[in-house]
Amino acid sequence: MGNITVDELKQKAAELRQTALTMIYEAQSGHPGGSLSAADLIAALYFKEMNVDPENPKWEDRDRFVLSKGHVCPIQYAALLHRGFVPFEHIHTLRKYGSPFQGHPDMKKCPGIDISTGSLGQGLSCAVGMAIAGKRDGKSYRVFAMLGDGECQEGQIWEAAQTANKYRLDNLVVLIDDNNLQIDGTCDEIMPNLDLELKFKAFGFETRRIDGHDMQQIVDTLDEFREVNDGKPKCIVCNTVKGKGVSFMENVCGWHGAAPKEAEYMQAMEEIAGGLK
Repeated sequence: MGNITVDELKQKAAELRQTALTMIYEAQSGHPGGSLSAADLIAALYFKEMNVDPENPKWEDRDRFVLSKGHVCPIQYAALLHRGFVPFEHIHTLRKYGSPFQGHPDMKKCPGIDISTGSLGQGLSCAVGMAIAGKRDGKSYRVFAMLGDGECQEGQIWEAAQTANKYRLDNLVVLIDDNNLQIDGTCDEIMPNLDLELKFKAFGFETRRIDGHDMQQIVDTLDEFREVNDGKPKCIVCNTVKGKGVSFMENVCGWHGAAPKEAEYMQAMEEIAGGLK
């Protein structure tokens, strides 16, 4: 875990947003909306909370991270670039043949990816398996899983949650990027989701709902959960804004999977830079 201040983490989040957007712009392909909504959470995990070693990505005692909403991998790739898991020149290779940065996370191609993901609803099952293995092997590592709000409508999520409760996986932390904007085929409305805080609590999780863009809240909640070993898996439901940090992308469903053109990219980079010191 890194010794880093909240203000420094805010700067890291802005840098990750710029890097992810650059990758998507150059590829003219990718998912900016959910990448931007997850940026603050990813910054807190990779630069403060998770115990990982870029020089030894397969270190047995490392914390694990599962990006269940694998289509927003540009923001995870940005973190891997800035942490030094992957040489920075790969920023220009998103979704190219032979690149470590495929359209969804690929554990066989990219150092720092713990499990290949992208089929929505399956990531929590993988994370639960990792957490069970850690308990069985007497390891102290923790497993972090990031879910999208929409995929929580998949039944497999709740089967995995039941399993986490049964095996008392207090080494599991679920983070939900609850941006409250789902694709419904028409891309024109905000669709309220389940009350995920109450739902996970009913399944035996210790739960909190926070502002997923308030870095102090993120850090404080992760600090709190790190000290609680009560046999309960943990869940942080994070209120977020799809496209956060770019005015014309915020809460616009059409930016779920569309790449910005040159003028849009330049405006987005300028707006994000406004938060950089």
